[in-house]
Formats: sequence, C-alpha cells, structure tokens
Amino acid sequence: MAVFNVKQREIECKLVYYGPGRCGKTTNIEYIHKAYQKQVIGDLVSIDTEGDRTLFFDFLPMGLGKIKGCDVRVQLYTVPGQVKYASTRKLVLKGVDGVVFVADSMDVRREKNMLSLKDLQQNLKEFGSSIFKIPLILQYNKRDLAAEGIPLMPVEMMERDLNRQLKVPSFTASAVTGEGVGDTLKEALKQTLRHLQKEMSWAG
Repeated sequence: MAVFNVKQREIECKLVYYGPGRCGKTTNIEYIHKAYQKQVIGDLVSIDTEGDRTLFFDFLPMGLGKIKGCDVRVQLYTVPGQVKYASTRKLVLKGVDGVVFVADSMDVRREKNMLSLKDLQQNLKEFGSSIFKIPLILQYNKRDLAAEGIPLMPVEMMERDLNRQLKVPSFTASAVTGEGVGDTLKEALKQTLRHLQKEMSWAG
C-alpha cells in the first residue's frame, strides 16, 4: 500500500517485477536503471541470495502528473524466481501497488510460467489482495532468442496460458536489447497511478 509522506509532499508506491527463475526480471530492472538515469534516485541495491537476487531502486517517473498535489516516487523491486525463495518473494510482495509479471518465452519454460503466476495469485491472496484487482502487466520476454533458433512459444499460446482470465495489458519484449521494456514500465506506472488515484479519491 502506498505511503504518504506529508512533509516531503510525496507518495511512495511499490512496483514489483515477478516471474519464474531466470525469466529476465533482473535484466529488466538493470536496463531501466541504466536507460532512465535522470529519473533514478540513488543506486541499484542488490540483496544476493544463493543463485538469485532481489534488486530494488527508487524511481521518480516524469510526466505522469501528481496525486493530490504530491510527487510520486516509485520503488522498483524484483523477486527471486526460484521455488526455494518462496518466503523472500512473499516478503517483497508485501504492500505492493502494482506488478509486472515477466514470462519466459522459451518453449521449455511454459509450465514454470504458469506455476509462477499461480504462486503470485496465492501470495497476493494471503495479503488480502487479488490478482484480478491489483494493477498487473504481463511481459513476454526473450522474444529475441528466436533469431538464435531457440524454440519459443507463439504469443497467442502465452496469451491463452496466462492472460485468458486476467485480460490485462501484455507486451512482447527483450530485456537484453531493451525492446518492450520501456513500454511495459510505462503501462505499469500508468495503471498503478490510476489505481492509487482511485484509492485516494476518498481522502478528499
């Protein structure tokens, strides 16, 4: 849940990149940190867990307007994707305002994508939230691997697997080249801010 800092006239919210292990969450975050340097506050902080990482940094989105006269500061997080880091994932999701679910386009990762989305749904439920109510964007990552002859799932199949019930915005991407990364982020910020505006409209 967004934090309202009265003194600094700032609203802090949290956007989490979620998905299976090695799907490209970290690459997304690293690309954003480098490409949007002017809007980044401070360093990219990395909490290393064996074989996987949790990353986060503060981000001031430009041109998105204010909420109730306050600037919006976004904390961007990734979660470790591997199954054994379930408790870390849950911890990072606490108080989340928006989610980008990064799905791996490789054929062999089909089941892992679906299990990870189920995991997200379950964790949100435990926090009294719902995957159907929270701002959520899907990103079908690693589309660039087709050029290397690696078998990828057709986008239509991924839509069927992951987005048939959710019906949320989805983007194809390559976090390595940066293609689709900015579009995914912009849409996620837009949806999250719209959601916060609605939530805060009661506050006068």
